[in-house]
Amino acid sequence: MTTRIKALALAAALGGAVIVPTLAVAHGDGPKDGRRAAHMEMRFQAMDANKDGKLSAEEIEAFGAARFAKADANGDGKLSVEEMDNARAEQRKERFGRMIAKLDKDGDGQLSAAEMPKRGERMMKLDTDGDGAISLDEMKAAKGHHGPKN
Repeated sequence: MTTRIKALALAAALGGAVIVPTLAVAHGDGPKDGRRAAHMEMRFQAMDANKDGKLSAEEIEAFGAARFAKADANGDGKLSVEEMDNARAEQRKERFGRMIAKLDKDGDGQLSAAEMPKRGERMMKLDTDGDGAISLDEMKAAKGHHGPKN
């Protein structure tokens, strides 16, 4: 495996992607609102099999192989669209479970509208001219981010 492919595999693994032996298929499930560092650390810890605080090429490849095998539901050594969709759905379910655990103030295992983060206040950080509203130019100036970083 070339250095470029290894770097791509590492970047994809840290970003929450399914790793294919010679190709990283990024599916964008990584956090986008300032929690990227915590997510990357969690992913790093999962990949660091011998817990020495370093990732070897073998650990990265083993992590990718395990994720591939888990996604390969029928065990044929290939990922179909359905298998990839199912793997992504499972990852989404895990992510939503963590979100509910973090935000569920009343402990009922569900999120009410009142428990959801207030996006309007955070988005207003994009209002760079201070007029109390976000223009298209201000939105474009955010360079396509899904919201301001915390």
